[in-house]
Amino acid sequence: MNDSGPSAPQPPGLLDSLRRALLTAVELLQVRLALVGVDLEAAMQHWLRLLVWLLVAFFTGALAALMLVVTVLIAFWDTHRMLAAGVITAVLAGTMLISLLMVFRQIRTRPHPLATTLAELRNDAVTLEASRALATAHPLDDAKP
Repeated sequence: MNDSGPSAPQPPGLLDSLRRALLTAVELLQVRLALVGVDLEAAMQHWLRLLVWLLVAFFTGALAALMLVVTVLIAFWDTHRMLAAGVITAVLAGTMLISLLMVFRQIRTRPHPLATTLAELRNDAVTLEASRALATAHPLDDAKP
């Protein structure tokens, strides 16, 4: 008796399993590439904000310094103009050094450009290793006598 009607579903073959694994890998790669894009955009925004604030600080600081120099020199022109010019120079040089130290601190404490992506890839590697170890474990190893 040949039953040509609907039969029980066949377990997926090797090609189906490979196709599903490949699709999963492609989806994982897409997600990771999107995460790389987000990380790069965040790094770019950090550097852009830093640059804008540096330009604002430089421009306003230069104008303030110029006005301070003119004001002090006018005030001490008749009595101690050289001392006033020296003090102004020392104050401006000190302010410049402090500003540069702040910039270097900002550069040192910047977030790593791909920190989130690298962390996710490490998590993926740990998960894959754990699933591989689980798949290779012999089912009878866990059985109790």
